[in-house]
Amino acid sequence: MNKILTAAQDSPLLAEINITPFTDVLLVLLIVFMLLAALLTPPGFERTFANPGRPTAATVFQRVIVTIDRHGRIAVSGKTVSVAGLYAAMSRAGSRAHVSLLADAHAPYGLALRVLDAAKLSGISDVAFVTQ
Repeated sequence: MNKILTAAQDSPLLAEINITPFTDVLLVLLIVFMLLAALLTPPGFERTFANPGRPTAATVFQRVIVTIDRHGRIAVSGKTVSVAGLYAAMSRAGSRAHVSLLADAHAPYGLALRVLDAAKLSGISDVAFVTQ
């Protein structure tokens, strides 16, 4: 009985992995996902930046500061108003106004919602919550 040795039996085992094709596939997938993320961005995430040389209409706005104290008193730009007066003040401010809402931590939550509702009904989309 003659034992026939093949080339695979003569050489020791080589345990090496070629990762070049794997890296190529990962890079292609990365590019595909980056393109899909750019194409599927939901509306509202786009931001237009103003040209520093020219002022644009978007940079001109009226600032409205609304404060709510712990007892539920509402003040718009320093003048105490009722809830109906809040809606009137927001509609007078116009849709290009910027509303800053400063509410006490113990203020009634419903009044903060009233401010947001008044801003929405007036067409104001720029509302900020100010914290201290």
